[in-house]
Amino acid sequence: MKLSTLLMFLAGLAISIGLIYFGYRWFVKKNIRRNVIERTLAIVKPDAVRAHHTGKIIDKIEQENFTVIDLRKVQLDREQAEKFYEMHKDKKFFHQLVDYMTGGPVVVMILEKMNAIIDWRDLMGATDPAKAKEGSIRKLFGTDIGKNAVHGSDSPEAAHREIRFFFADRIKE
Repeated sequence: MKLSTLLMFLAGLAISIGLIYFGYRWFVKKNIRRNVIERTLAIVKPDAVRAHHTGKIIDKIEQENFTVIDLRKVQLDREQAEKFYEMHKDKKFFHQLVDYMTGGPVVVMILEKMNAIIDWRDLMGATDPAKAKEGSIRKLFGTDIGKNAVHGSDSPEAAHREIRFFFADRIKE
């Protein structure tokens, strides 16, 4: 084997190992069960509140051993909804989302349990209720991708920011 061929092979191997390593670290950070007590934000969206599904959703949450630390029913105004969803402000659906979230009261909750973030996202189901797994909240109570009954934080950083947004009085710095 020529030296240049060997060097190319080793360089390709090093790049592959690097991609696998950093890809795995990203995946683990987003998806692994960390086995720590976490808090996450849950929102029962206006469509589910309007359809009187709030109690059924809370029952499913408690059946999955989440502890509801705090719960509030609130009516978001346009400014609040725009601030909460500011990470989506450049997306086509932003104004429709803000209109939807201000169209009726929502129920916001702080949920706590071991691996709360990933477990809540699993219990919620896929964003599109048609693609959500059987028994998930979105499969049971969502009507379409836009009216999918619930929201949940997608990372520890998002959970902290979102809980602070609705429950600033509960956060101790």
